Amino acid sequence: MALWAAALLALAAIAVALTKGHADRQPDAPAAAASANATDPLAELQRRVAQNPGDSDAWRELGEAQFARGAFADAIRALEMAAQISPKQATLWSALGESRVMASEHDPMPGEALADFHRAQAIDPSDPRSRYFLAVKQDLDGDHKGAITGWLALLKATPADASWRSDLIRTIEQVGKINHIAVAERLAEAGATASVPTAGKNLPGPSPQDLTAAAAIPPSQQRQMAEGMVERLDARLKAQPKDPDGWIMLIRSRAYLGQADKAAAALGAALEANPGEAEHLRAASAALGVR
Repeated sequence: MALWAAALLALAAIAVALTKGHADRQPDAPAAAASANATDPLAELQRRVAQNPGDSDAWRELGEAQFARGAFADAIRALEMAAQISPKQATLWSALGESRVMASEHDPMPGEALADFHRAQAIDPSDPRSRYFLAVKQDLDGDHKGAITGWLALLKATPADASWRSDLIRTIEQVGKINHIAVAERLAEAGATASVPTAGKNLPGPSPQDLTAAAAIPPSQQRQMAEGMVERLDARLKAQPKDPDGWIMLIRSRAYLGQADKAAAALGAALEANPGEAEHLRAASAALGVR
């Protein structure tokens, strides 16, 4: 499952109050397989859909690969094809909705995305991505308590080993924090205490003032803000690499920004500089899908 956190303060983990995700719209990936490097996995996926345009799985995999690269407009086109071929798969509609959210430069919840999430729910009410984003919609509409209730219900249904579980918990904590809603007891009731990974758990999060200030930044500047924070952290760690939790923060931030290669590179640098913390670093990174 893609990281579907709404993380603009990338150094602090996700905060749905900020609305948009871990990346603003990026330049589209090349549309034609002929123009791509033959060794590029994306090129192989493009060849697959060209050879068998009725294969919904191939279109889905292409869409997921384009999403991971930040090519959200291309991901929309691929996932639309997948959903048209297999319209009864809830996960395709929710993935399509998420791609529309990420591609939108101005509207944090485009109408088409909302329709996709509702369609996914109509097919499968347990679909986690659509449940998450429909709660995001509640938060955007000012129903913060309702959003938190929705996320807590999702948390109760989330497997303990789900890589995105800690992000969901962080979302609940941050939205509760900025809106002065007590969530600690309810998180404990949902089993959050036992499931939050210990690696990096003491890393600081944004204050309510941070969140309020970030929420006021135009969407076109949000990516720039997050990347600037990440690059400053990267520079500090290169100068002072004996900081395992700092590396975990950097890996987490790169992952939230959709920079998988840089996240993996950060893990490699962290392991090289802190060999005695290898288990700690690998566990935290694995929880983020970085290996």
